[in-house]
Amino acid sequence: MNVSNDGKIFTKSFFLIFGALLFTALVMYALMSTVTEYATSLGSTATVAGLVSGIYIFGGLCSRIYSGNALEKIGWKKTALIFMGIHFLSCLLYFLVNDVTLLLIVRFIHGIGFGASANAIVTIATAILPKSRFGEAFGYFMLGTTIAVGLGPYIGGLLYDNVGSIGCFIAASLFAAIALVCIFFIDVSKQDPANNWEIVKKEEKSYSGLEKVFEYKAVPVSLFTALTSLGYVSILSFYRLYAVQVDLVSAFSWFFIIYSIVLILSRPLAGKIQDRYGDMIICVTGIIAQSVGLFLIAFMPSTLTVIICAVCAALGFGTLNSACTTIVTRDTPENRRSYAVSTFFIFCDATMGFGPALLGSFVSASSGYAPVYFISSFITLLALPICVYSLRK
Repeated sequence: MNVSNDGKIFTKSFFLIFGALLFTALVMYALMSTVTEYATSLGSTATVAGLVSGIYIFGGLCSRIYSGNALEKIGWKKTALIFMGIHFLSCLLYFLVNDVTLLLIVRFIHGIGFGASANAIVTIATAILPKSRFGEAFGYFMLGTTIAVGLGPYIGGLLYDNVGSIGCFIAASLFAAIALVCIFFIDVSKQDPANNWEIVKKEEKSYSGLEKVFEYKAVPVSLFTALTSLGYVSILSFYRLYAVQVDLVSAFSWFFIIYSIVLILSRPLAGKIQDRYGDMIICVTGIIAQSVGLFLIAFMPSTLTVIICAVCAALGFGTLNSACTTIVTRDTPENRRSYAVSTFFIFCDATMGFGPALLGSFVSASSGYAPVYFISSFITLLALPICVYSLRK
């Protein structure tokens, strides 16, 4: 099966790479939404539970730093298979966990598998998607993450409430296995730099120091996206605990379904607006919307504000994640695209990795979880001046 760039989006290769993204992301979101609750059931504090959630992303951060170089030297598909294999085997290790320390270790290893896998999947997608319709095609591709963001926490919460943690671990193992199968059947032999190593080696000689890890042009956009990701991870990591505190369990159970529906409906429109009117309007609107949504559920939690926050989060990090990934891949030379993708996700992973533990430290018996969302709202707003500076023409 050869990769085609004749303008057709929905090819067999597209559905395979889309499946790899979807099921890899489902593992992340299904577990991250329940693992803090599982950690507290093992006797951990809110801060440690936040660390359990975030250390997965920190493991991903470590492997992403390595992955940009690995993708060019080892090859896209081989790198994907190696780290997605680690990702799958880590899911099986959860069945052996019986204390918080062991859970932290497994989460870190699992994150290592996830980080490089995600980088490889997105990099392979840049070769599979037709260049003549790249923005449109990339928007459809990123719907895999959108669907996972909505279904993952819902599936995780449903299984945890009805079957317990074992149900979550079985589902995660199944999702990881399907993703691995999808990547196995993709053929990118013509585009894979490992098959053109002499050319890559010559290009590598011109790069030194941090250029072998980061793509400098992608840093500004990556930075403000990372700040909005901290706001999003505050919801993902603590919403079930906050829902119990404010007696809105039923309302919050629909949060990510509403989030996904809004994002699926708004993403094609957002892509058209971005293509026609530029990046600024999408990014500024998203940052302000997310900040408002987080403030509302902290200040006056209710069914209405939960719905508003879900809509705002979709217009915020949900739209920004896709729009800004498009920006860094679109504006980067092809031979540096894997490094740009790596840079983008390194920044987002850093805030998503350290964020839960940092935000968890503001939780107390007297204040509950509301301060988490007040602080997240403020941090999201800090992204605004960086965004304006980064995207100015």
